[in-house]
Amino acid sequence: MTSFRLDRFLTIYLFNPFIANKQLAGNKRIPILMYHSISDDKENVLHPYYRVNTSPIVFESHMRYLHENNYSVINLEDLEKSFPTQDSSKYVVITFDDGFRDFYTAAYTILKRYGFSATVFLPTGFVHQERSSFKGKECMTWDEVRTLNRQGVIFGSHTVTHPRLKDLSAKEIEYEIKSSRENIEDKTGIIVESFSCPFAFPEDKEFVITLKALLKKCGYTNGVTTKIGTADKSYDEYFYPRLPVNSDDDILLFKLKLQGAYNWLSKPQILIKYIKGIQSYKNV
Repeated sequence: MTSFRLDRFLTIYLFNPFIANKQLAGNKRIPILMYHSISDDKENVLHPYYRVNTSPIVFESHMRYLHENNYSVINLEDLEKSFPTQDSSKYVVITFDDGFRDFYTAAYTILKRYGFSATVFLPTGFVHQERSSFKGKECMTWDEVRTLNRQGVIFGSHTVTHPRLKDLSAKEIEYEIKSSRENIEDKTGIIVESFSCPFAFPEDKEFVITLKALLKKCGYTNGVTTKIGTADKSYDEYFYPRLPVNSDDDILLFKLKLQGAYNWLSKPQILIKYIKGIQSYKNV
């Protein structure tokens, strides 16, 4: 743990008791974990919330917690049938964005140790036969992707070039989501059903309607966002929320995130995006 962290403090001492006493009857929630890089790389960020690296030691502790507490790891396509409340099983979905090489060299070894699988979302413009890099980190090669897929790892699309889709035209969005899906399918022979939207997910109804129509047109059946929360049957299957996880998630915070005590942050997240949108508009 680093220095004082307000989101952790509020989660533990304010929202955890509140959530514990307000479990909604008939509304089973399933956490979808969002990881990026499994590495000890240092990051220059203002707050632990914005970190995307998770050290192998911390990642191991997270997976051990899931294993010891009888969580069943399921895939995104299994979510809808796992929501019925009469099922008392504890489910979790594990996802990784950006297709970094350290999933192959570090994360998968730990996942395999516990018998877990995961869905990895690839920005296909940075995945090649030869080694390529994205955001200063090495990405997997297609040979590594195929090797992992044979071991049960699922791959989804994270667009071609990882753009802010909200800034693109409908034609450009369709290129990003269609070409990435086709490329993965061509290189692996699998059917790609899942999509992960890059960057902060816009709170824009018109954009959401357009994106969903294009995802359906291009053959996707489900998707995830960076919206904070645990998934339930009320969410659109193309825009499930996730829980961001990194090296600063000690086991207590990790446990409370799984239980839904971190979901309170979704409202401040929306407010911040709204304020940034206004500022961006004023600067045009």
